[in-house]
Amino acid sequence: MTKCERITLYVTGIFGILAALIVGTGEFLLHFDPLSRFSEATYVFMTDIPNNRQTLGHFIAVLGSPLYLIGCWHIYLMLKPASKTWAFIAFIISSYGFIIGGDWISSRASIGAIIHLQDNSLQNLIKLYDLRYESLLSIIRVTTSVLSVIFVLLVLSNKSHYRKWHAIFNPIVLLLLSFLLYVINPDLGKYIMPIALNVAFGIFFLLSTLQIRNIK
Repeated sequence: MTKCERITLYVTGIFGILAALIVGTGEFLLHFDPLSRFSEATYVFMTDIPNNRQTLGHFIAVLGSPLYLIGCWHIYLMLKPASKTWAFIAFIISSYGFIIGGDWISSRASIGAIIHLQDNSLQNLIKLYDLRYESLLSIIRVTTSVLSVIFVLLVLSNKSHYRKWHAIFNPIVLLLLSFLLYVINPDLGKYIMPIALNVAFGIFFLLSTLQIRNIK
């Protein structure tokens, strides 16, 4: 591996970490509820979040979300030695998921404003929001799952730039661990739940970047 290639791995990995930190900060401002009402079917957890905080969170998250695409390229470069084709497929799928995620996160301040004004006449508007935007979250989960499957298979082939043990630290497992933490310790988990996906990818990109020093 040339010095330039190694630097590219570090830079793209750092951008992935920055994406998780920036978007995670924005999403925390948008979603954090001290009463941990995230599991409720409605958007009641947004009722006590001020509009100005959600507006700030909106801009931080939306402006930071494109950086995830650079992080996706880092994953491609790390997996490429195992299979250039499957690594590129992982890049396309993960990039697509993050683009949809950027669209979804851009809508959260709007639903927060609607909730603050909520009355019976707004119920249909909230239902339309559910249909148009909340459903997009399912796409992010699917693309993250597919990325994780490809990641595990290529890492276990022992031909990528990752060590075999790294397979367990795939994005979907790290995401599930965030939810598990909330179940085991809600007082701590409530700080993770609003930004679970960003926490998962933040840890993933950090571990991935640390792996670069072991590449020969």
